[in-house]
Amino acid sequence: MINGKSSCRARLSSGLYVITPDSLNESDMYDRIACVLRCGITALQYRSKTLPYAERAVTAKTLQKLCRQTGTPLIINDDIELALAIGAEGVHLGRHDQDYRPLVASQSRKMIVGISCYDSLELAREGVAAGVDYVAFGSFFPSSTKPNTARAQRDLLIAAKQELRVPIVAIGGITPQNAPSLLDAGANILAAISSVFGQADVAAAVIEFNQLFVRKNISKYV
Repeated sequence: MINGKSSCRARLSSGLYVITPDSLNESDMYDRIACVLRCGITALQYRSKTLPYAERAVTAKTLQKLCRQTGTPLIINDDIELALAIGAEGVHLGRHDQDYRPLVASQSRKMIVGISCYDSLELAREGVAAGVDYVAFGSFFPSSTKPNTARAQRDLLIAAKQELRVPIVAIGGITPQNAPSLLDAGANILAAISSVFGQADVAAAVIEFNQLFVRKNISKYV
């Protein structure tokens, strides 16, 4: 078994990990995010690939205020500087983003650090050995957000669950209908964008996901 160096640190609990859509310009989007937070999720990730830093900082601060009302961790995608600047609870990094290793090696680090591992167990092993707090695999299903990303297989979750002792996130085209097989294989956390924000009733979407964890009796912590 491979244990992360951060085993004594706070971790994300099992549950739904919601990622914001690329655009938050819709007039009711913050109201919808607040509704999602009230329904109970394990984390909210702020993801924006196009806005300049100043605009992302304003948005991130607004999201941080909403998250703190419900005690939900805010994870910043791709940007360590922004995460540190607003005091976010965590940062998520991919293979083409900033190197996570200096951050996880810092003795003063307080942030949760998660990484994208795509379809690679080896990337996850390296991250856990370095001290990351969670690993994310996917895309498991066709995804409109990342249509050309590598496709991960269910067996990858089985192998990761047997070997790694950090929370395992499954991402990519996940819905309440196709998620059960991923939970059975070993995912602790399900990440979703369009299957929440693409729905007319975001509260109903979150509740449907949350009920999966209850029915599958997924423990809150790894």
